[in-house]
Amino acid sequence: MTGDSAIAEILLPLALEGPYSYRVPPGMALEPGRYVVVPLGPRQMIGVVWALKARASTEKTLREVAGVFDMAPMPETHRRFVDWLSAYYLEPAGNVLRMVLRCPGAFEGPREQIAYRATESVPKRMTPQRSRVLEIAREGFAMRAAELAEAAGVGTSVVKALARDGALEAVALPALRPFPVPDLNAGGFTLSADQKVAAEALRAMVAERQHRVMLLDGVTGSGKTEVYFEAMAAALAGGGQVLLLLPEIALTQPFLARVENRFGCEPAQWHSDLRPRERERVWRGVADGSARIVVGARSALFLPWKRLKLIVVDEEHEGAYKQDDGVPYHARDMAVLYGSIGKFPVVLSSATPSLETLVNVDRGRYGVVRLKDRHGRPELPEIGLIDMKRAALEPGTWISEPLYAEVRKTLEEGDQALLFLNRRGYAPLTLCRACGHRLECPNCAASLVEHRFRRQLMCHHCGHLAPMPQACPHCHAEGKMVPVGPGVERLAEEAAQRFPDARIAILSSDLSRGTLLRDALREVEEGQYNLVIGTQLVAKGHHFPHLTLVGVVDADVALETSDPRGGERTWALMAQVAGRAGRGAKPGRALVQTYLPEHPLMQALKRAERDSYLNQEKAIRENAGLPPYGRLAALIVSGADSGETERFARNLGLIAPVAEGVTVLGPAPAPIALLRGRHRWRFLVKARREVNVQAFLRLWLKDVHPKGSLALQVDVDPYNFL
Repeated sequence: MTGDSAIAEILLPLALEGPYSYRVPPGMALEPGRYVVVPLGPRQMIGVVWALKARASTEKTLREVAGVFDMAPMPETHRRFVDWLSAYYLEPAGNVLRMVLRCPGAFEGPREQIAYRATESVPKRMTPQRSRVLEIAREGFAMRAAELAEAAGVGTSVVKALARDGALEAVALPALRPFPVPDLNAGGFTLSADQKVAAEALRAMVAERQHRVMLLDGVTGSGKTEVYFEAMAAALAGGGQVLLLLPEIALTQPFLARVENRFGCEPAQWHSDLRPRERERVWRGVADGSARIVVGARSALFLPWKRLKLIVVDEEHEGAYKQDDGVPYHARDMAVLYGSIGKFPVVLSSATPSLETLVNVDRGRYGVVRLKDRHGRPELPEIGLIDMKRAALEPGTWISEPLYAEVRKTLEEGDQALLFLNRRGYAPLTLCRACGHRLECPNCAASLVEHRFRRQLMCHHCGHLAPMPQACPHCHAEGKMVPVGPGVERLAEEAAQRFPDARIAILSSDLSRGTLLRDALREVEEGQYNLVIGTQLVAKGHHFPHLTLVGVVDADVALETSDPRGGERTWALMAQVAGRAGRGAKPGRALVQTYLPEHPLMQALKRAERDSYLNQEKAIRENAGLPPYGRLAALIVSGADSGETERFARNLGLIAPVAEGVTVLGPAPAPIALLRGRHRWRFLVKARREVNVQAFLRLWLKDVHPKGSLALQVDVDPYNFL
């Protein structure tokens, strides 16, 4: 639309409920979805044309759109997705748009890149650092200064000094590497009979070109990945783009190599460790449709897809798909929503599907295909229980004699063992033996966790760090501070003592992140370590072919919770961890240390009776009216002053509407009543499944405006009850 009287409604990436009106200057052609630059106060901001109208509905003088970007507009499907997500989670639409536009460099346009390659010249001065750079530069293609420096383990100043000396020459690279076209016949797998049936069902669903949701329910090691690759190939054959969502920790190089092997090209990646330049490339490639396959973490859902035709959500049960900070959305649920808006299919894959997904299958809303056997090996790991009431432990030790014997046997046979403990750090609690004082975070209602490898105490909620005190801060007694309970570091310490010849790797997000962690996972997969000590990140779908024994050191931790999903989550975690064993040529087994061997969950694990246990969980949830048989929403009131926060929360409770089928619980201090220096009170809104919870919350909160340090966060469908 052009013309002097045209008005553009521009949505900006700010906490705004709706778009602002701007006048379209003469000669500027706009359409909904166009990315534009507009003035806002003294600033220039990037926004999106949300709508156009012929004339203003106000007499006020409007400011003009300052410019328009020459790039593909945001499709209507994506704009509808932003609006729907905003309405569902009661978040300003501008906050949702901010997640879409979180790559400002993509709007700066392609920039020529400079790379360096070796010449025949010899530098005036040779050092070991310069020698390493030249050795790498002579091996292959031209590399950018940062890449060459990283490969040589030096700073970029060394590379640039060699260029000034003439030992390296600068060459121009294309502004942005083009994305290769997938080869759908590059590397097909030999599928089993069950895999062929499942793959054909998924291909048929994709061929329908309409919205359907299919659960791919297969035991650990059954080859689900190879099956959903076939659905991806079918969507790509139709000219569409494909998004494969994974928990971020599962985005490992071996997995990406499997994607590359199947489709003949490296997939585009989207995760928090991506460098800014690559983020720009992927964002623009998704927007113009040239990035055909994207493997990404949950935020990849917000990329401005041009022709998205299939979403695969792997490990769909994972809590990592729920974002709690900022806009609290669940990527699995929003993937299903996106498919509904865009009229394309969604595949949910898991060996331990969530109760929400299983109930949707029961109701006929989702289809299901099942893989009941492991690919190439019919037997699942045998799971045994070690009753810790009978297996005596020496003081300060955590590995029982039966587990020790099995680990020793495994290592002697040349195989790999995993000891699993879902506690980071050295010890979850440090107290004084003289007065009983606990070391607690000054900003949170939580204990400080000792990290002995780093020689510090850490709060796992706010990141507060402190040195380990020599004397008790309360009674000043020296030498009385002792660790209580084990973390993975303490378990590794014991393992090193009891298995002195073992090659030990510790897999914990506290010890390594990003590239370092991915390298460690690759080395475990390659068999460079024979004893792995790990937290829950080892359960994220990794393939360790040399692993034949899993030992769960403390299986009761997750049962000690008021979380209504506690049983379901513990089942999924235990089953996934046990499922890491026996994925190679040899069979696997798992041993679970527990003080509650008679607990229904432990008995179900031992007997491999998933469905019977989850049916019990369904009955408990249904009788209590909890999700997925009812609705929940959480309201968190927080503030810097405890009294002011409590008064605001209690006054808010007094104006809660009365509605049939809705119960408001609270206010009460949140389970973590002090977090990052802010006092917290919580409401839980519990409603029947047919109740419009969003309408109830809007009615309640329409005149509520927290002031000063007070804040109110709404979390529809909460997953973490902190």
